[in-house]
Amino acid sequence: MIVVNQVSKQFKDKKQFVKAVDYITLHIPKGHVVGLIGENGAGKTTLLRMLCTLIEPDEGMITLDGRNIFEHKEEVRSKLGVLFGSETGLYNRLTARENLEYFGSLYGMSNHQINNQVEMLAKRFGMRKYLDRKVEGFSKGMRQKVAIARTLIHDPDIILFDEPTTGLDITSSNIFREFIYQYKDEGKTIIFSTHIMDEIAQLCEDVIMMHKGQLVYEGSLEELYVKENSRDLNYLFTSKVVRGDLYV
Repeated sequence: MIVVNQVSKQFKDKKQFVKAVDYITLHIPKGHVVGLIGENGAGKTTLLRMLCTLIEPDEGMITLDGRNIFEHKEEVRSKLGVLFGSETGLYNRLTARENLEYFGSLYGMSNHQINNQVEMLAKRFGMRKYLDRKVEGFSKGMRQKVAIARTLIHDPDIILFDEPTTGLDITSSNIFREFIYQYKDEGKTIIFSTHIMDEIAQLCEDVIMMHKGQLVYEGSLEELYVKENSRDLNYLFTSKVVRGDLYV
């Protein structure tokens, strides 16, 4: 289980400090698919960057299975697969295959393991036709698929995605959704942010709603639907923000 306990983070913007995450507490069970909802600037990306140990909170603690993630960074990172929006992390002068092989080697995978994973991911995401082409000539959607494969090359236990379907066409987005279903069945913990409410409704069992760094709701989607007597996530989020609801 991932536990975020009274975590806050602020950044300096010109001459003033802006609180990106404002003392939030979360409990994310192992093996759950969790959607992260909020407007731009709500603190979603900051939260994800803290979960993957890229930045440390100013206050509070984040633990994985009871252990402080910032005291065990290398161990935690070996269990994580992370993709932030348009930050694909790919090398343009390398082919898609070479990119995947390189990132696999960084995780200490053997050549046999890397080759098996590359073939499996290439088949799953329909990348075989351009697997041996240099990334610099790829379309946005092609780059995004390789970036998702790069995130999964080491078969991580916990997967963090920030706007994962950005730039993907309908077919590729559907492939991504199928991937979510399969990895959920394998017991992976998946947390992803998106502005597409249908993705949350179709893929997630839990949801985290944020507004201006604060927690609006955390928990089961079904419980939220029952409590609010609606299954319209756009309406539910907007109505909670307008009402000034805070999750306590």
